Amino acid sequence: MKLLGNVDLLKSQTAIKFAAFVFISVTFFYLGKHWSDGSRQLVFFSRQSPSATSSFVPSVVISPNFNKEFNISALINATEPETGPEPSDPVISNEQQTVSALKAPSPPPPPPPPEIKSYGIVDANGTMSDEFEIGEFDPDLVENWGNGTEIETETNKEDAKSTFKVKKFGLCDESMREYIPCLDNVEAIKRLKSTKNGERFERHCPENGTGLNCLVPPPKGYRPPIPWPRSRDEVWFSNVPHSRLVDDKGGQNWISRKGKDKFKFPGGGTQFIHGADQYLDQMSKMVPEITFGHHIRVVMDIGCGVASFGAYLLQRNVITMSIAPKDVHENQIQFALERGVPAMVAAFATRRLLYPSQAFDLIHCSRCRINWTRDDGILLLEVNRMLRAGGYFAWAAQPVYKHEQALEEQWEEMLNLTTRLCWNLVKKEGYIAIWQKPFNNSCYLSRETGIIPPLCDPNDDPDNVWYVDLKACISRLPENGYAANVAPWPSRLQIPPDRLESINIDSYIARKENFEAESKYWKEIVASYVRSLHWKTFKLRNVMDMRAGFGGFAAALIDNQLDAWVLNVVPVSGHNTLPVIYDRGLIGVMHDWCEPFDTYPRTYDFLHAAGLFSIERKRCNMSTIMLEMDRILRPGGRVYIRDSLDVMDELQDIAKAMGWHPTLRHTSEGPHANYRVLACDKRLLRG
Repeated sequence: MKLLGNVDLLKSQTAIKFAAFVFISVTFFYLGKHWSDGSRQLVFFSRQSPSATSSFVPSVVISPNFNKEFNISALINATEPETGPEPSDPVISNEQQTVSALKAPSPPPPPPPPEIKSYGIVDANGTMSDEFEIGEFDPDLVENWGNGTEIETETNKEDAKSTFKVKKFGLCDESMREYIPCLDNVEAIKRLKSTKNGERFERHCPENGTGLNCLVPPPKGYRPPIPWPRSRDEVWFSNVPHSRLVDDKGGQNWISRKGKDKFKFPGGGTQFIHGADQYLDQMSKMVPEITFGHHIRVVMDIGCGVASFGAYLLQRNVITMSIAPKDVHENQIQFALERGVPAMVAAFATRRLLYPSQAFDLIHCSRCRINWTRDDGILLLEVNRMLRAGGYFAWAAQPVYKHEQALEEQWEEMLNLTTRLCWNLVKKEGYIAIWQKPFNNSCYLSRETGIIPPLCDPNDDPDNVWYVDLKACISRLPENGYAANVAPWPSRLQIPPDRLESINIDSYIARKENFEAESKYWKEIVASYVRSLHWKTFKLRNVMDMRAGFGGFAAALIDNQLDAWVLNVVPVSGHNTLPVIYDRGLIGVMHDWCEPFDTYPRTYDFLHAAGLFSIERKRCNMSTIMLEMDRILRPGGRVYIRDSLDVMDELQDIAKAMGWHPTLRHTSEGPHANYRVLACDKRLLRG
């Protein structure tokens, strides 16, 4: 019985195996037949149909699907069922399919990559270049801007979006395209009691304090400015369409016309018609201690013309504040800024200029048409206030070299005055005379009693400059020697200067630490801008920092090797840090942002404002400042406003009403920080 049971068990296992084999065989047979039809063949053995003349010869062939490409997505998503060939279609054998597959054309090559288009100063290889011709504005960057209409804007308050309408600011009259509000106030100038001392060239701002309420239009045919460094030598005529300087100064190698559409700047001047470079070399040979780009870093050029003197000093690592009044040659500063050279509209008249004491290492005047000896030398005393202890004054004018009686008398008067100022005539050669200011007060204190001009009162602050009248006295130098011995360039950019200890700021102990912290802060932020926002592809040349502090933002641009210069503005509503900025080897100016700024329209490529609006909105309307920013910003220029979150909604609304394109960005602190960055682009608006 036991043996019989084992036999039954063995038979049952054999039956199960046999059944499984049959099932698998049927399955593979069905699959092979199904996949051998149509295009989804898995046949690798084929045979010809038997005939009388041929016998069965098996052959191995290549799959007919060899070297074919299939769109799998199309196969998967196909909705129509496959059908067999229509009765009229020819039947194709496996061998014919194989030959067709072998002879099928190869798939077409991929399409060529899209053409690389170059916009701005990056060529097809991604490298910076200035070998290109700027044309008209991209139509996408030009907007037709009607006056008196409304635009829709969205705001997000308490996570609830609401849409409302803001009235656009209209375009100003065409006659205001070069309007400088505080210098073109004709009614205020008419009311002046006297203009003999140049009062009409000074600031006379609108009395209502509101400034502009419209957008200053560009001239017809305005084009994107030629980029630096080409702009040093040529600019578009349509951007500064004035030829009086060509007529008046063409023979002095200042400026000339190049064809119909450009101005050319040969680099000459009234006293250096053979070029600024040769003139600068002569000064260095006359006084070897004048080492441009080392001990001489910050210079003022008075009566600068088109600023060729400052333009050629830039290549020697010297930054020059070029100034001239808006006089009969009223577009001098406009030409300078269009070239990409630092410049401001300013005049020696009755008030202090808006620069601190001991600011400039060298002050230069070449035929600047200023009577330095009038009123007990009050104008030269203003030069003395701004000139750094041990600094140089260079005068190139007819009294220096011409031997006519009237001119020789002027020279003797100049010698007498400079002697009483304790200036030392270092060298007189050719057209130029160079004096040096003393390093301390010892000479002043050793003069005879009652000599004119006297020393200023000890309580007089030589850095107080906002609407302060000129004084016919000698500004005292600090007894501790502050500002007399600044470090040479470029190390002075990062070394906390001695004057940091004397300026009036909240911190009385950790001033150097605050200075270094600000420098580090802006260096990191600007590095992130350069890295993530591609600032090196921006056309940054003329830059303004509207609330400069110690100048950390400007220093960071230099550290990141951006080929731009920065005008550091210190608002009158805050602490006067301007002396520190100059001691670092930078330039700047004092200003009240509730009033217009003294520059022509369309003269800056980039405006930077950090913490400005949250402070100034307590004193004036934010729209007043924004409209002034629009006036001085070039079409195609950019604005970065870094400020508290509670001012951003209003600033965005104003930006849209002016035709700017604003984008709100998070700071590095993340989305929950109280600060944001409002980045705006200015488009070219047409009426």
